[in-house]
Order: sequence, then C-alpha cells, then structure tokens
Amino acid sequence: MTTFFPRPAYSQEELGRLYPKTLKLQLVQILLRHGERSPVSARFQNAGLSPYWPYCNAARQLSSVVMTTTDWSSWGQLQWRRRLETFGDNDESVLASGPDGEIDAVCNLGELTDKGHETTLALGERLRHLYVDQLKYMPKVIGDADMIYLRSTPMPRALESVQQSFWGMYPLSARTAAFPPPTIITRTFQEETLFPNEANCRRFSQLSKAFGQRTADRWNETNEMQYLNSLIQKWMPNNSKVQVDSHPRLSGIMDTINSTLAHGPKTRLPTPFYDKKGRDIIDKIGVEEWFSGFQESDEYRKVGIGGLAGDIVARMVGSIEKSGNDGFLEIGGEDSALGTGRGGEKGIKFGMSGCHDTTLAALLASLGCFEGEKWPPYTSHIAFELFKEAQTERESTDRDRLDEPVTARVAHKQNQGRLSTLFGTGGEEKLSTKVVSRKSTDELTTTERDKLSGHYVRIRYNDRPMVIPGCKLPGRHLLGDESFCTLEAFKVIVDKFTPKNWKEACHTNIDGPAFPAEIERAGL
Repeated sequence: MTTFFPRPAYSQEELGRLYPKTLKLQLVQILLRHGERSPVSARFQNAGLSPYWPYCNAARQLSSVVMTTTDWSSWGQLQWRRRLETFGDNDESVLASGPDGEIDAVCNLGELTDKGHETTLALGERLRHLYVDQLKYMPKVIGDADMIYLRSTPMPRALESVQQSFWGMYPLSARTAAFPPPTIITRTFQEETLFPNEANCRRFSQLSKAFGQRTADRWNETNEMQYLNSLIQKWMPNNSKVQVDSHPRLSGIMDTINSTLAHGPKTRLPTPFYDKKGRDIIDKIGVEEWFSGFQESDEYRKVGIGGLAGDIVARMVGSIEKSGNDGFLEIGGEDSALGTGRGGEKGIKFGMSGCHDTTLAALLASLGCFEGEKWPPYTSHIAFELFKEAQTERESTDRDRLDEPVTARVAHKQNQGRLSTLFGTGGEEKLSTKVVSRKSTDELTTTERDKLSGHYVRIRYNDRPMVIPGCKLPGRHLLGDESFCTLEAFKVIVDKFTPKNWKEACHTNIDGPAFPAEIERAGL
C-alpha cells in the first residue's frame, strides 16, 4: 500500500454519532506512520531505477546547533546544504546524482521526501480541523506545548514526520510570540518499543524469523508466486526466483514498488511491477509474514508491541489519576513540569508519536482489529481516544499533585525520574506500588478499579472506528456502540500482552517453541 488518500472531513451528522454528547474527550493519543520516503535499499537498478532520488529539498536548507564560545555559554545555528558522495566507475569519489544529473535535493536511503513532508503536514491540518475547529477540544492558539506529548522513534523520517504534523496542527499563526520550543521524547534504539524491535529483542527476533519462515514455506511454491515470477523475475539478480525469502525479499520488493508509486515518473519501475493482481498478492503475503504472529501468539504480542500498548494504557490511567503519569512530567522544563509554564497546564490532552507501518499494524493486529486489512499506507495514523461520561466528575483518591506545595511537587518529579516513570524500561514494579497506571487489572483494589469506571476507549484507524472483539461482549462497551470499549475491558485485554519488564522478556524462553500449541486469538 502506498500513499494514503484521506476521506473528507466528518460531516456534522457524522460528528454527532462519533462524538456523542453523553461523552467528553479526555485524552487523545495519535500514532502516525511517517510520510513518503525513498526506499530503504537501492534495488532494481538493472530495471532502470536510479539509486538516488531528487525529492529531498530539505537537504538544501539544513540547520545544526553549534557552540559559538568555548565556555559553553553561547550556542547558535549553522545553516548548510547536503550533497551525497558515492563511488565512480573506477572507485573514485564522485557526487551522487539523480536520474537527470541532479546533485542537490538528493535523498539518502529511507529519507522522508518532499511528498512525505507534504502529507504529514496535511495530516496535522486534518487533526487541527477535527480537534480544534470541529470538536473545540484543543485551543485555537497555544502559548506553550505543555498539554501536548510529542514522541518519536530515533529514525529521522519519523521525527521529521511528527514535527511536520505538529506544525500542521499548530502553525506559527496558532502560537503566541513567546511560544517556547516544544519537547520531543526519543529513546535509544536499544530501548525502543515504539516499533517491534527485532534488532534489540532476541526473543522477538526468534519468533519473527519463525513466522517468516512459515510464510515462505506456505507461499514459495504456489501459483501466486509463479504469477509474480512471470511478471518480474527477469529483473531479479541473476534471474533468481521471486520468493518470500529471496534476495531481495518479497517485502523488500514491495517496499520499492510502494516507494516508486508514491513519487514522480523519474523514479518508476517497468509497468509489470505495478500489475494490480501482482500487487495484491505481494500485499497479502507481506501482511501474513510480518503481522500474523501478532494475531496468533500472546508471546509474540508481548515482546513485539506489548511495551508500547502498556504505555498507551498507562497514559490513559495517568490522565484519570492526574498524577503526571499521562506524560506531563516528561515533556517540559523545570517550570513546565511544576505546572507554572506560560499556559499553566496540569496534564496532557493530546499526544503525537512518529512511528512506522509495523507499529500501526502490530497494534491493530494485537487488538484483533487487523483482519482483512492491507499494509498501512504512508502517513496512516491511529487515534486512541479516551472519553469520560459527561455527567461523571470522578475525583481520584490520589490528589492532584499539581495542587500540592511546590516543594512536594519537586520531590515527586525527582522520584518519578529515579523510577523512570512509565516511559522507561526499568522500575515498573516499584512504580506500580504508587500508582494504578502500571498495575495489571487483577492487582487493582476496588477503589482503584472505581477510578476506571465511566471511561471509554475508542480506536480510529485512518478515520475509521475499529471494534475490538473482546469489547463486543455485554457490559464491555457503550450501550449501542461496540466501538466504545470500557476502559476497564480495554485495559484487561492489553494487560494480557503487556510485559512486566520488556528487556527481561526479550531474553526469556529462548529455547522455547516459536508457535503456541493453539492459536491465541488477539483482542480477547
């Protein structure tokens, strides 16, 4: 699947159904796939495809922070442009150039292109239209970003995409003159759970390879694969066969097809690559290879995406507790974290996380919401929306820490930092003795369970409400609408694949079987 073409904005009638007056929005968390990019690997040059693409005008106007005095007291910005260098025919150094000899605006592998900047900016504008203009949930003008949680994986295309989306939602005209720099949270690759981290989770690597091999065994000798070979085998290296585990892999072929389709005629493959039947076959097999494990195995879900799912739920519960565990303590400076920023905010209302296709599909598959879906297009997004009953004003038994004296709040912030709060990979067990956020539902007291009452979770994937199978049961959803899952039911479902310690889970059961004895259905 390539570029996502969004539907028109919701009509007033649709808004009335999607956002009933009996419910009030409390927290919105957006996970967005980065925008269009160049391929992650240079493939099919023998088919006339240039390895270097001229679609990255950001390279003409880059900026870096530089120290301007040796006493560390002054910093500035260096404006610069980038050109790429490569090997020439005789191994000499030459400038990399596009298909028409372009040497500026040339993309690196896997880089967000001009089209990617455009579509993620447009996503931010659509989010503004919905949550600011139509629902009036977020303010039109902001003086700081204290109510907004921004997060990204370490990959530049994800970071740039969340920046573009934030700009689309709050352009300069919607920010005060004194607006301070917003905080964007990132992690190292070794601790990243905002995508299925095969490179840094040994057990997940084992499981993903086993499921990938199962897909190869199922499909390599089928009529469908023969059809793909009739289309494109002549461009495979050494005339080798197209297979799930060929070189390049079938998923790599799909990556190049999708990347080229999203961009201009200068970087197109021969026509057979775009055969509709062939693309449908590739998409179906790719989805099975990469995401069937999330649909069938509790362990696969736990080590693949469980840490992120747990964070999403923990921020919901933290929003209800008003303890800062919604992400508020992580996004500001010292003043902001103490609730004394220019906006005087006391909690997060809106979050955006820049991530990847594997993030979105893994989450949806783990919640039982990806049956029959295609590979997530560029700039796809999931909105996790937390609602509370409009007439229900429940106060947490944990007093809002931001109403405490400043000295108490400072102590709490320092303590949260030592425990890594709910965003670190350690300290969850210690933290769970103080707040509900990281406790599993079966560990909650009656009082703690009561905090969840009157709250509902709804998932929208590319503006389509999704229904979680386990939320269809009586008493687990809003009367008359199964897409509104009770928060308690949603938490119970996510608890089943949230690891207590992700790093430990990644090194557990290394000698165990890759496949469960029976399919463990997702979303129940």
